[in-house]
Parts: sequence; C-alpha cells; structure tokens
Amino acid sequence: MLTLRRKEDFGEAFRTTVSHTKMHKTLQVPAPGSLGPVTPEEARLLEKLDLTRLPRHVAVIMDGNGRWAQKRHLPRIAGHRSGTQSARTTIETCARLKIEALTLYAFSVENWRRPKAEIDFLMQLLREYLRKEMPLIQKNEIRMRFLGRIDELPPGVQKDVREAMEKTAGNQGMVLCVALNYGGRAEIVDAMNAILEERNGHGPAERISEEQLARYLYTEGLPDPDLLIRTSGEMRVSNFLLWQIAYAEIFVTETLWPDFNRARLLEALLEFQKRERRYGGIREGEAVLEKPARAASH
Repeated sequence: MLTLRRKEDFGEAFRTTVSHTKMHKTLQVPAPGSLGPVTPEEARLLEKLDLTRLPRHVAVIMDGNGRWAQKRHLPRIAGHRSGTQSARTTIETCARLKIEALTLYAFSVENWRRPKAEIDFLMQLLREYLRKEMPLIQKNEIRMRFLGRIDELPPGVQKDVREAMEKTAGNQGMVLCVALNYGGRAEIVDAMNAILEERNGHGPAERISEEQLARYLYTEGLPDPDLLIRTSGEMRVSNFLLWQIAYAEIFVTETLWPDFNRARLLEALLEFQKRERRYGGIREGEAVLEKPARAASH
C-alpha cells in the first residue's frame, strides 16, 4: 500500500512530491484572464468570484457516470469515458486558478465488487488517460500523487502510477491527487498499522495525537480539503477522506459527472465563498452566554 511503510517501493518520486508539497506555501492569485476564452455564463460567474478567496484544496466525488449512460441508453463504459472530459476540464481549471491541491475519487476499495469487465475497462481507461493527458499535466506544472492501496492494483497500473509521479515530481504547480483503490477507513487503518510497525515495541507506549496520525495518512503534507464537491445528487461521503473532510464545506449538485463542466465548477467555488467557516467557533460579534442554559423544567 502507498503508506509510509511502502513509500520506498515508489522510490524518490514520492519523497520528492511530498517535499515539494510542503514547500508550496505562498498564496498564489490567478490572473483574471488565466482561464482563456470563456462562455457568457462562465464570464458572469467569474465576475462574482473573488480570486483571492479560493479554497486551497478541492476534493471531488465524481458520481453519475452510469446513470448518465443509462439515460442515453448507452453502456456504462460510455459514461466512464465521457467522464474523463469532465476530469480534464476540472483539473485544468483548478490548476489555472492556482488552487493548491485537487483530489479526485477515481476508484474505491468497494468498487472491486463491480463486474470484472467494468473494472478492467476502468483500469485501462486510467492508463490511457495518464498517457494522453501527460502533456497537459506537464504544461500546467501539475504534480501527481496517488492515494490508496496502490500495491493491490494490476502491475501495469502500478507501473504507470509510478512513472506519472516520477515525471511530474519536479513540477511547481497544483498537486493532483487521484484516489485509486482508496477507502477512508482503510487509510486510517493503514496509518495506525504504520505507526505500530515503526514503534515495534520500542520506547514508551505514548498516546497517538491527531498531528502524529495525520503524518501517516496518504495525504501527508497537504492541507485538508476546504471544499468537497459531490455530483449526481447523492447525499453521502462514500468513505472518502473521512479524516480530512472534518471541516470541509460540502457542495452537492444534481449534475451527473459527465455533464460537470467549468461553469458548474465555478458555481461550486462561488457557493464555497458564501459559507461562513467557523471550525466549531462562533460567529463574529455573536453574544456568548456567561452561564450554560438550564434545561427546561417539566
């Protein structure tokens, strides 16, 4: 698995990627024209968007490929293939908006329950996507990371994943994380097992802190997501980044993933900017009770 205890299997590419991620601290503000030609709808949305208050990390549950295909009386694989264009648009837009990190939920540990033919197609589609999109990724200075139990994937996929990380390790732009054979619960279990393996009975049995556990997660070195986007209208997080999305703003859209275009992404960013993020605190200027409220008498 691509956790601390197996990072050596992916060589210098992983260490370099994490190192570059940690150094990526300076706030970068995109130029107004960084997206290039825009539609009238996109222009209206961009006018309302504050480019200085964008989320640092956006996570996306790309849902609805199958339903998109079903509505058009097409095989499910047609939906998956069409969804790659939405992924391309989202990746390029976020990179040009100088968003620090983007995480896409591509394949979960539960997805192995799907028919073998569909799984084989998804793995082949990923390999094809990495080859075709590498020029775009390099052009936009994107660094790639893969989150999940990568060593359980087919050998050819592992090879392509390793090469993608190596090729992009020196890039200075957005970090693109692809959650592949990923599960939020599995990630926490892997982190705990890595801590136990490192301790191996040495030293005092110290309590594990949140900060320590976070260093062993797949996302080590990245900020937690500020915004979680879910397409297709489903109201659940589907075992995705369970630890990291503790305070993420959640945006759910009825749009199916293959129809998720740049305008829909801008809408999600605008909605994010309307939210008041208090992290468990109180609204500025809100009165604080001196005493706890008493329970109503019966």
